[in-house]
Amino acid sequence: MTNKILRASPQTCHWGYFDATIPSRLTIASGDEIVINTISGGPQNLPGAGFYVPPELLEMHAAGVPPAPGHILTGPVAVSSAMPGDVLQIDILDVSLRQDWGFNFIRPLAGTLPQDFPTSHHTIIPLDAKRGIGTLPWGLELKLAPFFGVMGVAPPPAWGRISTIEPRENGGNIDNKELVAGTTLYLPVFTKGALFSCGDGHGAQGDGEVCVTAIETALQGHFRLTVLKDHDLTYPQAETPTHYITMGMAPDLDRCVEMALRDMIKLVSQRAQISSEDAYMLCSLAADLRITQTVNREKGVHMMMAKNLIDVG
Repeated sequence: MTNKILRASPQTCHWGYFDATIPSRLTIASGDEIVINTISGGPQNLPGAGFYVPPELLEMHAAGVPPAPGHILTGPVAVSSAMPGDVLQIDILDVSLRQDWGFNFIRPLAGTLPQDFPTSHHTIIPLDAKRGIGTLPWGLELKLAPFFGVMGVAPPPAWGRISTIEPRENGGNIDNKELVAGTTLYLPVFTKGALFSCGDGHGAQGDGEVCVTAIETALQGHFRLTVLKDHDLTYPQAETPTHYITMGMAPDLDRCVEMALRDMIKLVSQRAQISSEDAYMLCSLAADLRITQTVNREKGVHMMMAKNLIDVG
């Protein structure tokens, strides 16, 4: 089992889009581990003096800022045996800070309350990796729980180039705060090699991410990427050490709920070896629906079910 590193640079990052035609920046075998460095933010998000700014972030700015908003993603990483119809298992082994600051940005006509805040508001938040806290302007020390807002594989080739803003079947801008170190994300594969990219590092985020941004920062991720053959999954799912997670992403939150619930009924029925009716009942009694985010055009809902309630044997 090898352990490689993919560093962020203008040569290894793509800004604002997914596309199945992006060449892989590194190829690994199924089951290999890889460390990926990411960067985040445009020139307008940089801090003042006294903070560490990764040089590759400035290089990315100098290479050209895209006209449309989007995320800086490192990748893609090809997994040699992955083919369309497979599933990519992404074990998130570790997530760590790469800089001592993050930013939060409110802008007019965006967020969950687009009409309520008519002026832009930009905040630099100092981060203390050793203590695991971010200090907000009024002195509150907020506990950090870093994760990648964007983790995705290449979309179906027929989709062409798509924005990183909307989460879709290929994953992408899921913004699920549960996906910290020690959890696993499963994504359907649509093109040879899967072509995994990640970015949009978050130091902390609440369910909803209501003002559009979290504590946006540069992260390093340590992943194990494994190809699953003959695995019945066509939409992103995840698991923590204690829970299974299904997801729904659509413009309407009611639709998101339906998508996450239908996939959880199927998962519960299979794992507990019970009928769909009994699985539906158990979801009503024991599963939790949570709003993932309300700001990515395609909103998100996820459902969580405790593993000890349904795993048989």
